[in-house]
Amino acid sequence: MPKEIERKFLVAQNGWRKHADRGRLIRQAYLAVTDELVLRVRTIGAATAFLTIKTAGSSTTRSEFEYPIPPQHARSLMKLRTGRLIVKRRHLVKVGKTHFEIDVFARDHRGLVLAEVELPSRRAHFERPKWLGKEVTGKKRYYNEHLAGV
Repeated sequence: MPKEIERKFLVAQNGWRKHADRGRLIRQAYLAVTDELVLRVRTIGAATAFLTIKTAGSSTTRSEFEYPIPPQHARSLMKLRTGRLIVKRRHLVKVGKTHFEIDVFARDHRGLVLAEVELPSRRAHFERPKWLGKEVTGKKRYYNEHLAGV
């Protein structure tokens, strides 16, 4: 079963920007959220889309199943969403051997900037850059399904 081990942080400074790529526009919507799983549809730019199922679990580790789907299917599914559409630009930033994903939110969450890092194990060490702020792993208010209002 594929596992996602992820930690999430607020971004405290703009120092990450000079090391970031141009970013990709992400639009995502939630089709179902239960105590057992989260069903999400996401487009990345105009040509890529995924249907993702994440299981409930600890705040750091969850099972994740992700399947590519045609972008037009994703756009149709988004109309069936529960809650608000999440729109953000995701930038990749490499710090040492670690890759951070920096999400700059738009619309209802303009001004929110979060950094996520996926790790090979729960205890894996990674370099903490100066721009990395308070850890919010496990704080539901910073998870996308909560931001979508579901």
